[in-house]
Amino acid sequence: MSKHDAPKLDEELQELATQVASQMESFLLSVQAIANGGVTGGQAVSLLLLEVSEVLLAGGRLAVHTDFEPAEEYEPDPGPDPDLDEFRLRLGVLLESVDAYDEVFDPYVDPPEVVSSLLSDDLTSIAASLAHGLRHYAAGRVAEALWWWQFSYVATWGAEASGVLRALQSIVAHDRLDAEFESEQDQVAAADELLESANP
Repeated sequence: MSKHDAPKLDEELQELATQVASQMESFLLSVQAIANGGVTGGQAVSLLLLEVSEVLLAGGRLAVHTDFEPAEEYEPDPGPDPDLDEFRLRLGVLLESVDAYDEVFDPYVDPPEVVSSLLSDDLTSIAASLAHGLRHYAAGRVAEALWWWQFSYVATWGAEASGVLRALQSIVAHDRLDAEFESEQDQVAAADELLESANP
C-alpha cells in the first residue's frame, strides 16, 4: 500500500499520532545529543531522567487506548534498522560506573526475579523501537506506527523505560537525600561523583 493509499484515521487518532510522533522524535534527538557529548555524566543523568519520563507519558497514552489495528495483515518493511552501536558505546562511556543496575523483572512473580541490565543497552533498545515506528509514520503508515508503538510499549520498551527511570531516579535520590545503603555504597558514591560534576 502506497503512502497515498493509506487508510484515513479519524481526526482524534490522527492528532494522537501527531503528538506521539513528536514526542518520540524529540526523545531520539535529545538522547542522541546527550550521547554525542557536550554534557557531564551528572548532567546526562538529569536530562535522561526528564526524557525518559516524557516518553513514558507517551507510552502510557498508547497503553490505555483500545488496541490499534494495523492497516495490513503483515507489517510492511519499514526499511533497514539504524546502526546504534556507536550510540550505545557513547552512552556507556558517559554513564560510566552507574551504567549497570539491577531491577525486579516482574513484581508479581513469586519469588521475584532480579535481573541485571545496562542503562546504555536499554536506552539503545528503546531508541530502536521508537525509530522503527517513526519510519512507518514518516512513510504515511500512521495506523501501523500507532500499532507498533503500542505493541512494542507493552512488549518491550515500556518495561525497559520503566527500569531506566527507576535507576535514574535512584541516582538522583541518593544524591539529594545522601542515602546510604550498605549493599550499594559503591554505586551511591559513583552517583554522587557524577552529579557533583554537574553542580560545581
